[in-house]
Amino acid sequence: IVTDVHEVSQVPAVAEVADVLQIPAFLCRQTDLLEAACRTKKPVNVKKGQFLAPSNVQQVLEKMQAFGATQTWITERGVSFGYQRLIVDFAAFPEMEKQGAQMILDLTHSVQLPGGRGESTGGIREAIPYLARAGAAVGVQGFFAETHPDPDKALSDGPNAWPLEQLESLMIETKRIANMVWGNA
Repeated sequence: IVTDVHEVSQVPAVAEVADVLQIPAFLCRQTDLLEAACRTKKPVNVKKGQFLAPSNVQQVLEKMQAFGATQTWITERGVSFGYQRLIVDFAAFPEMEKQGAQMILDLTHSVQLPGGRGESTGGIREAIPYLARAGAAVGVQGFFAETHPDPDKALSDGPNAWPLEQLESLMIETKRIANMVWGNA
């Protein structure tokens, strides 16, 4: 179970039931929240904020190490491109990995179009397999995806959610690419 924590007061209760504590993108530099999550000794997944430069990941990792983190991941979910679009900058991955980041690629939030529907967030669902294949080819350690049995009826993140019935085939294809490029992964 992976779930977000938004406030320090939530951390102890969530740590009792979750396998991984996740720090949301807009809170990724929140020192007290990072400290509370790391002190649980649970794995911590930090969603990299759309505003965060690759070089700033070092500060996040250093904080987590100082707070005794046992296992940490940085999840790339795209950077703001300026016209209601998020893009994944694969050229930034080597820099973040050099800093010690274990990279996870968020396939579904990376295709969001914040405010793209005027009053709500849109998405480019058909781009998800492209990102999955690219992530596998560059060697990310894992993938994150919002999924739903009927994404068009989802109450949250529907436009960028992947259909549940297609998730297994997407992951099989992605694993084949990773195996071909990196060996038995």
